[in-house]
Amino acid sequence: MKSLIWRVLATLLLLGPLSVGAMADSAPPSHWAPDINAFVAADRAHPPAPHGVLFIGSSSIQYWKSLAQDFPGIPVINRGFGGSALPDSTYYADRIVWPYKPSLIVMYAGDNDVNDGATADQVLASFQKFVARAREGVPGVPIVYISIKPSIARLALWPTMKAANDKIRDWAATQKDVRFVDIAPVMVDANGKPRPELFRPDGLHMVPAGYALWIAALKPVLAQYGFVTKPAQ
Repeated sequence: MKSLIWRVLATLLLLGPLSVGAMADSAPPSHWAPDINAFVAADRAHPPAPHGVLFIGSSSIQYWKSLAQDFPGIPVINRGFGGSALPDSTYYADRIVWPYKPSLIVMYAGDNDVNDGATADQVLASFQKFVARAREGVPGVPIVYISIKPSIARLALWPTMKAANDKIRDWAATQKDVRFVDIAPVMVDANGKPRPELFRPDGLHMVPAGYALWIAALKPVLAQYGFVTKPAQ
């Protein structure tokens, strides 16, 4: 028995430690069940119109409370849940992607993945899995990936985040209807540092001025897929 234990320990040492990011795809994210159940309950009470634009991802989507006002005339659905990583949206796609039959998906995720220890390659792989999973239920749906943003709170992680962005940009360029929207250049100053006026006091989440930059970057992309904002009445 002792020899068996030692063999197991030796194998684990050879494999090396697994990061949170590495394990994220295999561990069922059951802690999100209350959030997902709340979405499902809301859908039951007020079913969203099908074939709209689904915004999904982490807190930068969740906190986008003005989404409908920012894209007037476009049927938008907000399914962001704060703190989530890419594998979480993938895991729950059958409940918060497929039922809406979206004609377009806009995703912001990957920020928390890197913060949890994921490498750039793992972020790319997780996004690829999301694309595949989303299209299992909504074949061929176009997907727009908003690049991971540079932020004050996570500036030390920016090299990994930028590497993840680069990998997703390169992969998206080889795919049909997978678009990469790079919001990083407009969110930094002349020295390449995150602009403080775009962030809440936590240095991570954005104020309306930050979202205004995202809106400007996304409007022409949405228009290319037939979703054109209507002028205010």
